[in-house]
Amino acid sequence: MSRFEIKMPKLGESITEGTIISWSVQVGDIIKEDDVLFEVNTAKVSAEIPSPVEGKVVEILFKEGDTVAVGTVVAIVDIGGENSEDEVSEETPQVKAVKPEEERWYSPVVLQLAREAGIQPKELDTILGTGYQGRVSKKDIKSYIVRKQSGGTTMAQPAAKPSPQPVASVAPQSVTTAPAQSSAKPAVTPDVQRTTPASGTFSAEGVEVKEMDRVRKVIADHMVMSKHTSPHVTNVVEVDVTKLVKWRDKNKDAFFRREGVKLTYMPAITEAVAKALAAYPQVNVSVEGYNILFKKHINVGIAVSLNDGNLIVPVVRDADRLNLNGLAVAIDSLALKARDNKLMPDDISGGTFTITNFGTFKSLFGTPIINQPQVAILGVGYIEKKPAVIETPEGDVIAIRHKMYLSLSYDHRVVDGSLGGNFLYFIKEYLENWKE
Repeated sequence: MSRFEIKMPKLGESITEGTIISWSVQVGDIIKEDDVLFEVNTAKVSAEIPSPVEGKVVEILFKEGDTVAVGTVVAIVDIGGENSEDEVSEETPQVKAVKPEEERWYSPVVLQLAREAGIQPKELDTILGTGYQGRVSKKDIKSYIVRKQSGGTTMAQPAAKPSPQPVASVAPQSVTTAPAQSSAKPAVTPDVQRTTPASGTFSAEGVEVKEMDRVRKVIADHMVMSKHTSPHVTNVVEVDVTKLVKWRDKNKDAFFRREGVKLTYMPAITEAVAKALAAYPQVNVSVEGYNILFKKHINVGIAVSLNDGNLIVPVVRDADRLNLNGLAVAIDSLALKARDNKLMPDDISGGTFTITNFGTFKSLFGTPIINQPQVAILGVGYIEKKPAVIETPEGDVIAIRHKMYLSLSYDHRVVDGSLGGNFLYFIKEYLENWKE
């Protein structure tokens, strides 16, 4: 029997465990690649986990309701065939490595489809995989073939060496190393001391103690970790968005009829942020020890408040390559999926910058906490009418203008005041000069 281990995947940054909600298979079932094995729930997402291989389920190691650490084996699949149980091997003969030096694995189905389409091994290695642990799935290869045959963009990129657990799909473009400690490793975040009282107990008269739910625990730990990791600095600017407001009022009805999506201010703000990140790539980075990792993709996360009061940050990938219509549709789709608890792991991973909207709650501005491992986050305040002094050829006049505060929190380890200020001012200028 050739054994393949099914492990609990990492379903997003900062996620360390998941709870098995239900199993879709039983011991003895014959499964195909991409068949759903089980549904898992984490603090950030619920997802159906597909099988990366064909074979027979021979062991299920955890039951429904169990919470399992990322990377733990949860099931065993015999990939040697239904009747080949006489030989035990840890290898996976049905999964072939096209590049042994990089140990990238492909299923027989993927290899067959690639051969039929005339895709050579070197080209196959460039396809970005969305499957288990970054593997190229049947869906990935089919989509690639369709794009290639239609003459469209293939969205291929060199394959990265798999790591023991899935990592963000954003790869570093360049690495800047401090001369003194080039091999320094990330600083260890101090453990957060927690007290876990029994839910519903009373520690004092008139005080009820309730334990945080799992999502809130993850958020709490992540926020404390971020403060321990990054020295936060926050800059605030006031932005005259009168032109933007007039443009939206003029176009929102026609936009809804055309796209089926409500036109908010967030697509315009996201466009401004994407332009700023392209102009200032030093903000589109992360930090590992004394190394700076420059990201080659601009993936903007947008914080969404859930119905239960918790927060999640779905990611608009390659935001700089989308026009305003594309950004509006992507943002609306991700927000709906978030509130319906239908986000997939790829929807919340790989962000390089985050936007959070305080204006939704009528707040003028705030000082947001950086979403690690990013180095900056933009807070968007409430738009309100204010009297302002306007310079005209005839002299200064007082007029009613639509004003909004933007606040940028950034990691002072790699973003200094000059860079942070220029980055924020770029966004301000972009929005103030919006073309109606």
